[in-house]
Amino acid sequence: MARTRRPRRSMNQINVVPYIDVMLVLLVIFMVATPMMQSPGVVNLPTVGKADQEASVEPLRVEIGPDGELTLTDAGKSETVADARALVTLVQDRLAIKADRPVVIAGDKSVRYETVMATMDALKAANVARVGLLVRPK
Repeated sequence: MARTRRPRRSMNQINVVPYIDVMLVLLVIFMVATPMMQSPGVVNLPTVGKADQEASVEPLRVEIGPDGELTLTDAGKSETVADARALVTLVQDRLAIKADRPVVIAGDKSVRYETVMATMDALKAANVARVGLLVRPK
């Protein structure tokens, strides 16, 4: 008995499972590689065209030198302090006389941003109401 073979029907569907596997692998590769492509250390800060200047009260000026040295300048007199805790104590003594004086922080260009923010955070934690950053207008 001879069997007759039926002709094979053509398959009219595409198997997409291999394509999905490839796409998931590419997604994982891009998710891992993207954070590595960001270049750290370059921050383009905005320039200040016209800053609000309040001339009624002379602010206390905290200067952070290139080596991280903290200096408090008040009415032309400068005092160097050892750390942020000593700076906070000195600022609070000066603000006890006139509490509404602002405190501005002037950080050198080469100082790490972390140092400036730690100084600002220490002043804010000590309830110094008006703390700002000193900028140089264009």
